[in-house]
Amino acid sequence: MLKKRVFRKIIMTTAVLFSCFLMNVLPDNEYEYVQSLKYVSNYHEEVIYLIDQYQMVARTKIKVEEEKDVKKKAKQLIEMLIKEGEGEAKLPSGFKNMIPSDTKIIGIDYKDSVLKINFSKEILNISEKEEEKMIEAIIYTLMEIEGVEKIILYVQDEILTKLPHSKKNLPATLDRSYGINKEYMMDSYKEIDAVTVYYVSKYNEDYYYVPVTKYMNDSREKIKIIIEQLSSSPLTSTNLMSFLNSNAKLLATQEEVDTLFLVFNEYIFSDMDTRNILEEVIYSISLSVRDNYDVKEVVFQLGDSQIYKSVIKTLE
Repeated sequence: MLKKRVFRKIIMTTAVLFSCFLMNVLPDNEYEYVQSLKYVSNYHEEVIYLIDQYQMVARTKIKVEEEKDVKKKAKQLIEMLIKEGEGEAKLPSGFKNMIPSDTKIIGIDYKDSVLKINFSKEILNISEKEEEKMIEAIIYTLMEIEGVEKIILYVQDEILTKLPHSKKNLPATLDRSYGINKEYMMDSYKEIDAVTVYYVSKYNEDYYYVPVTKYMNDSREKIKIIIEQLSSSPLTSTNLMSFLNSNAKLLATQEEVDTLFLVFNEYIFSDMDTRNILEEVIYSISLSVRDNYDVKEVVFQLGDSQIYKSVIKTLE
């Protein structure tokens, strides 16, 4: 016991002397940086949806203080979406937020997987051109929070049921089925299906993902449409890319409890020798599956052999 006390005193004395050394030797800003390293572990990346350079709602990441509580995390992320707010400086280069400045969060409630956000009336000061994208960014950002299945938006204690300018109707409860970066590809207004596909885009040297909800007259399995869209070339929007080989074919699918099995031909690989699947291919397919299927895992197969398993909730 005595040895332990002596050893503890030596450690404490050493720590104090080292801190004094840093204060006297390092410039103020460098000392502050060293001190800040203590708190690095409290910060991590969160997914957020922002407007990119092509005016599309894009999936990107910000580094914020780790927060476990759903309501506190929702407040933290929404504040990042408010223009000229404290969080604006943390946004990645090439992206911007959408909610009008001076918008306040009046209240947040979370119960039975439903997240309710009450905004001040300033949120209605959005342009008609941007109003739908703002709603999409809010929905998709909040839906990234684990445990959130539905969202209700309020303005001054009243449920927001119409977009402020176009007067388009909004469902009382919102989720990803609302769509994002909407693209209409129908020949008829009958039997319309919506399929959300995640593409890759690029800012400087960094890749990120852009979801596009396509409305079409196509009753096939959604996964077949997803793979067809990702393997098609050229894409409608030149800024959107897919790394899936145009020769990749989906040979079979099977949906079991919480899992979607996808059987491909050998062109799913980026390199036949290493049998490697590109991360961008895994993410594009897995995120697309997440938005269209109620599953927790996506299993990639070549014949009867599993070549990769993607766990939906770990996608970052």
